[in-house]
Amino acid sequence: MKNQEIKLACTVVKQVEEICDKHGNKPGELINVLHECQALHGYLPEEMQRIIARKLNIPASKVYGVVTFYSFFTMTPKGKHPISVCLGTACYVRGSEKLLEEIKRVLNIEVGETTPDGKFSLDCLRCVGACGLAPVVTIGEKVYGRLQPKDVQKILEEVDN
Repeated sequence: MKNQEIKLACTVVKQVEEICDKHGNKPGELINVLHECQALHGYLPEEMQRIIARKLNIPASKVYGVVTFYSFFTMTPKGKHPISVCLGTACYVRGSEKLLEEIKRVLNIEVGETTPDGKFSLDCLRCVGACGLAPVVTIGEKVYGRLQPKDVQKILEEVDN
């Protein structure tokens, strides 16, 4: 098993290096490189950031700064179905906090965590831009609006099938 893990790690390193090479190893291509590497691996672990920094000849702290500044990058693995609960004003006053509590209860995870089976991860955001549908939850690219806590179990089962 360990040999497979090492081989996978070597494969990922090679893929990351190829992505950097494709972008000419230019520091100005950092965001494009990060997007492609995250699409490849699902997240941007510290080890991957160090490879990118080396290939683009920039400090690892700069790569880390970009990864942590932009919300679309993540340093932790996400579930197959990432869930985001909107806590913006319109959603909050219409009960998004109760939705969040129900999702946490049903999945038995906290915000920022992923279920042990890797199916769901849970995060919050400030505004989806669908205030007329408040309260709103996104699962992957799909927006679910006008939800109530009683809807959570059914929606999660539908998404998982």
